[in-house]
Amino acid sequence: MERDEIEQLIEEEAFLIKHSGETPEIAYHSSLYFLFEDPEGPGLKKDEVDLSPLKEAVFKRYVKILLRDLKPANRDRRIYRGLARSIANFERLMRFAQKENFSMDEVINQTREHLLNFLKIESDEVSSGLRDSCINCTFKELVLFAKRLGIKETELPDGIEKLCLKS
Repeated sequence: MERDEIEQLIEEEAFLIKHSGETPEIAYHSSLYFLFEDPEGPGLKKDEVDLSPLKEAVFKRYVKILLRDLKPANRDRRIYRGLARSIANFERLMRFAQKENFSMDEVINQTREHLLNFLKIESDEVSSGLRDSCINCTFKELVLFAKRLGIKETELPDGIEKLCLKS
């Protein structure tokens, strides 16, 4: 197979990963299966393929999903999965990034900013009676997540504990 054809295949698979569902690593492994093992796939050899575009697509998709669930505007949309899913996706992303040597510095900064903004808006709107809380994790889980992002418990909005799920 020609180099251009291989690059196009990888580009197509990266596109599928970037637009995959909630678990980009599943899409990544599906792509690997298709490229290397599927009898109906191209039957590529691992040593002739640069997988970095696929890995980058996984990383970017995780970031997109993570930040999506930390946007207050998404709270009432069908795509919203909540803070519990953000926490889970952050942990998955951390493991993937560590395994594949991606820097998490920028993502941690973005996530910290998004989380603090989300919590402030959620707290303000719930305390004003504009909505019921959508926080679907315990306060303990929230504090652990915040700490992973470099946020001290004292930086969380006052009364946020009341908006969290009970243990």
